[in-house]
Parts: sequence; C-alpha cells; structure tokens
Amino acid sequence: MRQTLTSCVRYRAGVDGSVALQVLDLVGIFVFGITGALVGVRKKLDVFGIQVLALVTGLGGGFLRDVLIGATPPAALADWRYLAVPVVAGLTTFFLHPGIGRVERLVNVFDAAGLALFCVTGARKALDFGLSPLSAALLGTISGIGGGVVRDVLSGRVPVVLRSEIYATPAFLGAGIVVLADSAHYDAAWVTIAAAAVCFAIRLLAIRRGWNAPLPRVP
Repeated sequence: MRQTLTSCVRYRAGVDGSVALQVLDLVGIFVFGITGALVGVRKKLDVFGIQVLALVTGLGGGFLRDVLIGATPPAALADWRYLAVPVVAGLTTFFLHPGIGRVERLVNVFDAAGLALFCVTGARKALDFGLSPLSAALLGTISGIGGGVVRDVLSGRVPVVLRSEIYATPAFLGAGIVVLADSAHYDAAWVTIAAAAVCFAIRLLAIRRGWNAPLPRVP
C-alpha cells in the first residue's frame, strides 16, 4: 500500500512538473511572439510579415531545443497550441501596438522576459532528457537566444547576441541556477521563478546602464 502511494505521489509530481513546464513554455512563446511582432511594426511590415516574425521569434528557440535533445517531433509541430499562441501574439500586437516611438522600449522589455522564460524552460527540459549539467545550461542559453537571432536576421538587423550588449550571459546565468539547483536535488518551483527573475533583471539593467561585453582593442 505504501509503495503504491509513493508511486502515485511521484507520478503526480511528474505530471505537475510537466504541466508547469508547458505553461512556462507557452508564456515564453507568447512573449517572444510579441517582440517579433513589435519589430515587424517598427519595420513597417504588413500583417503577414508581422505574423512571420512573431512565429519565428516565438518558436525558433524551442524548435532548436527540441531537435537538439531528440524531442521529436518538436512541440511546435505536435501541439496546435504552440502554433496558435504566436499567431495570437502577432494579431494582438498588430491591432493594439502603441505609438511607434515607444516600440523599441517595449521590444527590449518583452525580449528580456522571453529570454528569461526560455532559458529556464530550456535548461529544465534538457535535464529531464538526461543531459549533463553543463550541456543543459548551454541548451537553455540556446533556447533563449535562438528565436531572437532568427528574428533579427529576417528583419535586417545584426542579432543582439552578436553585438557588444550583455545578452547571452544573463540567459546562461538563469539556466545555470536551474542546473545547480537540480544538481543539489532541490526542485522547488520558486527556484525556476528566481532563475528567470535573475536573467530578466540583469538583462534590463544591462540595457538601462549600457553594460557591454568586452570589445577587441583598436590600435
């Protein structure tokens, strides 16, 4: 009887963890979809162009993550909600976007939020698939920056991660917190939230204070 109850508790914990991970994943897709759509608005694209940027920004990082860890078909293709969420984000932004003068600031805020959500969910999913701590942290970083890179390339911008701005570092720190907590066998929900908050705060501080990565010395 005790063994049965223990098995039920473990199964329930796994189900709850999976649901929480999926919810965070969808929220991250929605937030990143908004950033892609806002970039499209700023570039004066039509509704189709805005939707394309919303889709690739919202799904790019997660798609790459799932392919690399062997979670095929990727969630973006296996579940209709993963396609519907960025479409809703794109349409919402198309109809309700603020004045063009405020778009850039909103892009930065939503991009930081998407980066934070995706780095922790990417690391968490990588750990669930048995990757090593370092590999999981790296994959969490890739999950966070992947969609933004595709968005910037399609919109004719140099990807943020290739500029001197502090971008990948906050994602790696957020993913690292999740990985370290897992290595210590501590799997509380607030750890994931705290890791996302750390990534979000550092990224916004880097934007506000102009923190940049080191550049090569020019003679």
